[in-house]
Amino acid sequence: MASLKTAEIARRAGCSVQQVRNLERDGVLPAATRTASGYRNYGEIHLRSALAYRALAAAVGPVEAKKIVRALHQGPLPEVLALLDAAHAGLDAERADLREAREAVRVISGEPIDDVRGSDSMSVSELASALGVRPSTLRHWDAERLVVPDRDQRGTRRYTPSQVRDARIVHQLRLAGYRVEPLRALMPELRRSRRLEDVASALAVRDDGITARSRALFEGSAALSLVALGSGDPG
Repeated sequence: MASLKTAEIARRAGCSVQQVRNLERDGVLPAATRTASGYRNYGEIHLRSALAYRALAAAVGPVEAKKIVRALHQGPLPEVLALLDAAHAGLDAERADLREAREAVRVISGEPIDDVRGSDSMSVSELASALGVRPSTLRHWDAERLVVPDRDQRGTRRYTPSQVRDARIVHQLRLAGYRVEPLRALMPELRRSRRLEDVASALAVRDDGITARSRALFEGSAALSLVALGSGDPG
């Protein structure tokens, strides 16, 4: 078995020396052997495990990646396969949401918004019902400055057609996985430009991100198989 020092594992796995030690502490890497002077000795299984973790972390995040690699070392193989199945299913669901969001943007882009009449406005409950969300969701979007409605003399929220359109865009982007913070930065620009192309570009960036994570999951699964088989070139 090859004898690799901590620094070599770190260099080849693309992480820091301290991270290698942390991964061993967390059970992501098997326990290293020790020299008489106390230095760690790692082998190919440690390198493969670190490479698998790095790829999986890019795909599903560090917490879930640790769980998957640790399960390979400590649990039965079906448990690992179930975790990988769940990761693939999650990405597939994100792709489905993205397809729906793109279709929604296509439909929304054809809606007239210039002719704004007071009689066309909607209340919180009416808009919530139209979108299929809770009224509290719309109030949250208002607080986060994503969709800010007008107020009547009594202070009651009323959504103009253009604000309804904003709400539909936010709703679809939230379904596609966008967090509040990036949406907060995007929506003012959309209100200024009224360019749905900006939303389409944002969705394209999201699509690229999902593709990158899918590729990382594929690479992580391949690295896991090498750990399980205990053979092959770790890279």
